Amino acid sequence: MQNLNLKKYVAEIIGTYILVFVGTASVATALYIGVLVGIFQVAILWGIGLSIAILATAPHSGAHLNPAITLALYFLRKNDLDFFQVLGYIASQLIGAILAGITVLLIFGPFINRFEILNKITRGGDGSELSAMAFGEYFPNPDVLPLESGVDLINSFHALGVEAFGAAILAFVIFMSLDPKSVLSKTNGLAPIMIGLTLALLISLFGSITQAGFNPARDFGPRLVSFFAGWEKIALPGPNNGFWVYIIGPIIGAPIGGLLYEKLLKISDDDGTINPKKK
Repeated sequence: MQNLNLKKYVAEIIGTYILVFVGTASVATALYIGVLVGIFQVAILWGIGLSIAILATAPHSGAHLNPAITLALYFLRKNDLDFFQVLGYIASQLIGAILAGITVLLIFGPFINRFEILNKITRGGDGSELSAMAFGEYFPNPDVLPLESGVDLINSFHALGVEAFGAAILAFVIFMSLDPKSVLSKTNGLAPIMIGLTLALLISLFGSITQAGFNPARDFGPRLVSFFAGWEKIALPGPNNGFWVYIIGPIIGAPIGGLLYEKLLKISDDDGTINPKKK
């Protein structure tokens, strides 16, 4: 059992690393280098990263890759994970996200420095969330609206609602893919692609508002990296003390989305391949 759990945790580290590295690297490429144009290009790379991560790790750990999804599965499918496995999954996801953040910092470090010089940004000072946004997330999106211009447009509870709503939609699609009688589970390989496309869709819709996190590990892991890389109070607790939105929002939303599918549309009580039965 211990070896089986260890393999699951390693898979969650690797899968979360793939997801968060591809996604944050796409933001870094767009922001610091300017190669990618428009939010859809960034969004589709996030979706591809998620699809690859699911394909790589689903047979081993179920490819949760997100503490909010792990908690939703724990609350709604109690036979699949026990409490200590939940803690192991969440710790593994956070480790994978931190490693991804470190990798992005190492690869894009010179470009970040140049970006800050060109834009007269003092790292850790007011306004430096613009150079930190490839790591943690901010509302409103600093690349769309500077904080002082957008503060009247979206407050913490508005952002919390957006993050919860997006996570609910993502969880709904994931729980749909777990239903062995759904179209997604009947078509080999379709579920990871559709889940990835769902993430790309959500980022395209909501990325300009909250940067569209929907995953506490994705936000908090790289945010920790940026804290120790010099952004300090801009990383934690963030402008308007808003870092908690990206943790609490998805944790609220994901179980709601999963519950809606389970109660309204679920076809079968059997477990799907994306979340194997506990052995």
